Amino acid sequence: MNNKLSGWDDTIVAPATAAAVSAIGVVRVTGKQAFSVVQHLFPSKNLADQSSHTLHVGWLKDGEQVIDEVVLSLFKGPKSYTGEDTIEISGHGSPFVQQQIVHACIKYGARMAKPGEFTQRAFLNGKLDLTQAESVADLIAANTSAGQRTALHNIRGGFSNQLKHMREQLIQFASLIELELDFATEDVEFADRTKFYSLLQQIESVTQLLIESFKLGNVIKHGVSVAIIGKPNAGKSTLLNCLLNEERAIVSEIAGTTRDTIEETININGVLFRLIDTAGIRQHAGDVIENIGIGKSLEKMRSADLVLYVYDVNAETEDELKEQVDLFEKEGIRYILVANKSDLINENAVDDKDKNCVYITAMLNRGIDALRKMIYDSAVEGAVDTDQTIITNARHLQSLMQIKTSIESVRHGLDNQLPGDLLAIEIRTALFHLGEITGEVTSEDKLDYIFSKFCIGK
Repeated sequence: MNNKLSGWDDTIVAPATAAAVSAIGVVRVTGKQAFSVVQHLFPSKNLADQSSHTLHVGWLKDGEQVIDEVVLSLFKGPKSYTGEDTIEISGHGSPFVQQQIVHACIKYGARMAKPGEFTQRAFLNGKLDLTQAESVADLIAANTSAGQRTALHNIRGGFSNQLKHMREQLIQFASLIELELDFATEDVEFADRTKFYSLLQQIESVTQLLIESFKLGNVIKHGVSVAIIGKPNAGKSTLLNCLLNEERAIVSEIAGTTRDTIEETININGVLFRLIDTAGIRQHAGDVIENIGIGKSLEKMRSADLVLYVYDVNAETEDELKEQVDLFEKEGIRYILVANKSDLINENAVDDKDKNCVYITAMLNRGIDALRKMIYDSAVEGAVDTDQTIITNARHLQSLMQIKTSIESVRHGLDNQLPGDLLAIEIRTALFHLGEITGEVTSEDKLDYIFSKFCIGK
């Protein structure tokens, strides 16, 4: 596919930094008229005569009106982020001043950029493929080290290189099989079926690993919601405060103190966990407001990725605990039993056989590190290796599943000795879905949708 679509040769402008008071604010201009647009505002030098990748300090003016003292960073295409002539105007971080600069650029021929249009132009000009471009958005949104490293791995082409290798090998075999069709009457075979079987098995294996990585990728990208539930006075709010290392929730001996859910986030080994402290669950609530809180607790329990069931190890009976566990397992809820106030029981009474249970004393901050490890292990199920490709995008997952289906069809076709023309169709289908991921096969509408989710200046 020729990525260069029509209508992408004008000049655009947008702030590249957040609209907030700061030391520095950056406005980005790109397109074939970028230098002439900014030249109207920077009369002290002839910008077209300056070398690429140079900095220039001076006054930015609109006619006789001085806008700001700025630093211009010049990037001449194709050696720029977008592949086009680009100028970044670094001025003082006043949102008002930034808007003046943008309006002045528009006055002299630029237009306001659409969300993600700078990165979209980088894709259309062959600076990035679609997976790399989408990883730029992931990097901007990353709020953990795991999210950062995963996005950087894909920006550097980790995922793209795997797909490129698969695509090249499939194209080679597809070409050989299609070549056989030209010699159908001579009963010749150009594509080595044994090697083709081996390739299909390899592609299936890689595709399956990528599909399976999405579960971890979803955790890295979106975090894990963890609902802390239990009866009143079980120690839920004390546990929340321990995990956060701060007094976030009110702790009281009065039952039913927590009336609404409290949500906070913690970072465990580079993965974000959203902790939700809920109202204590009991049969006979003290008032209407507490009843509403209990209803919300049950909703959070069913919607959370993981439930911490906190119970007073000295007050909860075995039958009550079994009833709660049966409920979790019946509804398919992932859970950890948190036996609180364990300092008050005999150590010999602690049942170490239950691998889904951890004993703590929240008031004394005991057992909290073990609980953090169990929370992490339950969500991640192993160490996060961000040097390997991890799928974080649902669009990629869908295409990979379609690739796997197509490859399975090709293998079944070989097993049943289907003619080459039918095999070629299935191979081309797999190639189509590979191209969808990298952007070699996609529509302009789909591109607009993907990049519309980016921020304006990127």
